[in-house]
Amino acid sequence: MVKIMKDLRIIFMGTPDFAVATLDAILQAGANVVAVITAPDKPAGRGRKLNQSAVKQYAVQKNIAILQPTNLKNEDFLNELANYKADLQIVVAFRMLPKQVWSMPKLGTFNLHASLLPDYRGAAPIHWAIMNGETKTGVTTFFINEKIDTGEILLQEEIEINHNTNVGELHNKLMVLGANLVVKTINYIKEGNNKTINQPEKDGKLAPKLNKENCKIDWNQSIHHIYNHIRGLNPYPTAWTTINNEEQTIEAKIYNVKKHLENHNSEIGKLICNKKQIKVAVTEGFIEILELKLAGKKKMDTQSL
Repeated sequence: MVKIMKDLRIIFMGTPDFAVATLDAILQAGANVVAVITAPDKPAGRGRKLNQSAVKQYAVQKNIAILQPTNLKNEDFLNELANYKADLQIVVAFRMLPKQVWSMPKLGTFNLHASLLPDYRGAAPIHWAIMNGETKTGVTTFFINEKIDTGEILLQEEIEINHNTNVGELHNKLMVLGANLVVKTINYIKEGNNKTINQPEKDGKLAPKLNKENCKIDWNQSIHHIYNHIRGLNPYPTAWTTINNEEQTIEAKIYNVKKHLENHNSEIGKLICNKKQIKVAVTEGFIEILELKLAGKKKMDTQSL
């Protein structure tokens, strides 16, 4: 493993598991992480117990100082941050930073993004790459500036997307690839490399935040579009549809599916059930549903119905 010089004072910012992998990688490489900044604890569950972010839980185990500001422009927070005298700040799956924060370290602040920028700027790059049927994606490190995901590119690495890869699988691969790229980027900056690539101002393919509307399945789309849409949302947040029977309309989350290319005369969107299969008629064939979850029920394997 490439080692990082310990004289570099680093502040790490992140929240979910994706960020933990990077924090772990840089610590194993010998990084001197003087503090971690993560989201405030939030109440969750029926008991409204305070839930700590994955990054905080990891930082507690490693005895790293933790900051959890609610306002990144707060004067007390900015003073506390300045007192750490960081040389470099690293951001992985956190939130947009004000200039007072990202401009503070002498070596700058860089971000890890799970796409090949400038394509797939935005909140859900891993999902949209699969949903749009891409055959490759990757990870990018770049210096943060005033706009989202538009700063000067430091390093990039590519990875292929298999035709049946779902977003959970790709997330895990990019998590490891990204962690290793951050280690390389720290050394790249430490060694005095100032070669960066300016991103074009014009947006490429975008990766907007996912919501209920853009997760809904449109059975009128092509069979390939529907297949990519479903696997690009499996296992989270999950594609969904409604199933109509004589008595009611039921909402269903659709997880794993297969596509069958064949000619048919069935109405588009018609649900066809038999002892072996549950499938939906679409243009160019059928989408076979292998796993689903009906509202109020547990996730189930359709083969066991």
